[in-house]
Amino acid sequence: MATTYDFPSDLLAGQEELHQVRAELSALLKRLPWSVEPLDGFSDDNGWRKVERPASPGWTADEQAEVEKLRRREHELAVFVSTHRYWSELTGPERVAARSQLKHAHGAPPEETDGAP
Repeated sequence: MATTYDFPSDLLAGQEELHQVRAELSALLKRLPWSVEPLDGFSDDNGWRKVERPASPGWTADEQAEVEKLRRREHELAVFVSTHRYWSELTGPERVAARSQLKHAHGAPPEETDGAP
């Protein structure tokens, strides 16, 4: 049976917000043009695979500000979670296992089986 850890509520909340911010940033970056600055499109088939990009209108000032805000918050949360005082209570492999479990703590708890059909 896997060890369960009693994470402090602020650490759980920080990890959950980190997941949310990363998902929001990823979704935003997928919606934005491929280039921050306006650039012409190109096609290059000289490499091991062909690369094509359409012309990019670039990002607006608001889009750049939103990306910067999300990246800054992501960094703050990553530092908060990784340097939380809770980690000083654990050592070595136990800390690694706990950190891995925290990353998945926002999802449904894993179902345990007792071996019975």
